[in-house]
Amino acid sequence: MKTKTTISTEMKVLMNHIYELNKGVRQMVLFTCNKKFGEQAVQRLESQGIPYVLQPVGRQNLNMYFGRRECLEAIRLIVTRPLNQLSPEEDFILGAMLGYDICAQCQRYCQRKCKQPCVSKN
Repeated sequence: MKTKTTISTEMKVLMNHIYELNKGVRQMVLFTCNKKFGEQAVQRLESQGIPYVLQPVGRQNLNMYFGRRECLEAIRLIVTRPLNQLSPEEDFILGAMLGYDICAQCQRYCQRKCKQPCVSKN
């Protein structure tokens, strides 16, 4: 008799990120999960030889950066404090590294830098 194994939503998301990383869709991933899934997620990454960096987020959550080693080396230098405390430049670099829409990142950068919606002079 087979028993059905239930996989949490968090682990399904992690497995999708790993799939995209292995297929070359992404070079680096930021995965945020509840700390109760942290050990399981680390085991999954380690079993596949995927390098990672962990960053606690408050009492209950964990940011897991994983992907190419050169990206993670940059993350270790850039993300030295909570994400909401990053400078506009650091935030922009992180978003670009994660493959976020570059135009949206530019708009976000301008808004954070100007502390209000920026207006073009053209």
